[in-house]
Amino acid sequence: MSAPLTADRLGLLVCRSCGQLTRPARQQPERYRCPRCAARLYRRRPDSLNRTKALLIAAALLYIPANTLPVMSVISLGSEQSDTILSGVLFLLSGGLWPLALLIFVASILVPLGKLIILGWLVWSVKQQCHFRRRDRTRLFRLVDGVGRWSMVDIFVVTLLGALVQLGELATIEPGAGATAFGAVVVLTMFAAQAFDPRLLWDPSENEVGHG
Repeated sequence: MSAPLTADRLGLLVCRSCGQLTRPARQQPERYRCPRCAARLYRRRPDSLNRTKALLIAAALLYIPANTLPVMSVISLGSEQSDTILSGVLFLLSGGLWPLALLIFVASILVPLGKLIILGWLVWSVKQQCHFRRRDRTRLFRLVDGVGRWSMVDIFVVTLLGALVQLGELATIEPGAGATAFGAVVVLTMFAAQAFDPRLLWDPSENEVGHG
């Protein structure tokens, strides 16, 4: 079976900003811009793998304090109680709020960890010039890129509670250091997904026979 027909083999460049396919001019194609949105066009995003790896390493290092440090502190009648993401999930389960507990567990623990693992695996597969299941890996990247922003649901809950529960000396909710670390993890993984160029997944097929 012949190698998959790609835009690169046809001499086309895709704009990462608006998705426009363009055939670049023969003179200085590296300086070509999208005719629709004027964004700079590249055959492959410069230094994509190194930038993605750096962002993933930073996110992985912050993932530990994000899950071990308290994300929220409740000060009520002079006493203070701090909760991590996991302890908050357990508290919701004990109160019978399992749908909300499941939502926060998936969005705040599984999704960021899954993004780290999947993006790291995609970077590794490109470095190893793997040519297996290219379409599936591309779909997996699109899924990771699309669901990453929903990891912020835990931060939204803390922010909302902090804004609503301000009863002076009776009760106050304040975000903890874990919330800052967790927010950084989410942002870094989103930047990592943006830095990764999925077209690199198809490069090994340009000069070889594969199944895609």
